[in-house]
Amino acid sequence: MSFKIIFSFFLLVFLIGCKQLEEPQKKIIKTKPEKIIKKEEVTSKPTDEIEEDNSKYIFNREYTNQGFALIYNEVLFKEKKISKKIDNRGLYIFHTKIRKNSFVKITNPENTKTVIAQVISNKVIFSNFYNSVITKRIVDELLLDENEPYVELSLVSNKSTFVAKKAKTFDEEKNVAQKAPVDGITIDNLGTEEKKELPKTTQSNFLYSIKIADFYYKNSAENMIQIIKDETNIKNPIIKKLSQTKYRVLLGPFNDIKKIQESFDEIEKLNFENLKIIKDV
Repeated sequence: MSFKIIFSFFLLVFLIGCKQLEEPQKKIIKTKPEKIIKKEEVTSKPTDEIEEDNSKYIFNREYTNQGFALIYNEVLFKEKKISKKIDNRGLYIFHTKIRKNSFVKITNPENTKTVIAQVISNKVIFSNFYNSVITKRIVDELLLDENEPYVELSLVSNKSTFVAKKAKTFDEEKNVAQKAPVDGITIDNLGTEEKKELPKTTQSNFLYSIKIADFYYKNSAENMIQIIKDETNIKNPIIKKLSQTKYRVLLGPFNDIKKIQESFDEIEKLNFENLKIIKDV
């Protein structure tokens, strides 16, 4: 009888000991999935390219903007009004929102002349008043008035056709096609074409407005007017009725570039996405 009691006691001790040994094993098993999850988190960490804030870049193929371009010169760089140099001989631009290596169509509304230019950087710092930084060559190609360099930018579709024949050097118009339509760009030995000297446009009456936004309902436009008055020092925004379902909020008109730049800098406090400067006719 006592043997059975002693045997039962040792059996109970043995079972308790086995249970205690199992507990650490269970803990170890639980930690394995945690280690795997951490490893997956490390391997799935975005690269620098993915982490880049692409929200500030424009991918909309219907993007257009009208405004003043900043004409590059070395003085601007030395005075730190622009953070990077650009080759003034090329058809290149700086833009703060359009992705690098994109192509844009630049139009001079005064004479409808156009060129296709390449965005070679979107990280250059310059005043947001300007919709781009352009080269002296673009000014010459478009016959822009340097005192009033007003241009229209439109993003060229990635479905456009690019053909480059004998375009290996700068003299042969590398990656450029003057007057090319948005839906088809062709480079065909442009360097051999004779350029015609045309007189630049004379300075016209300076009269521009800043387009804030278009609204479907008039009360929405009125609400925007109130926000501008409450949150900026601008006290005279206006509403222009374009149709029964289109109401435009504007600042201006302005007859001086300094005044329009001051108002532009002030309205930028509200972080509008695509302010446009439009010419009043």
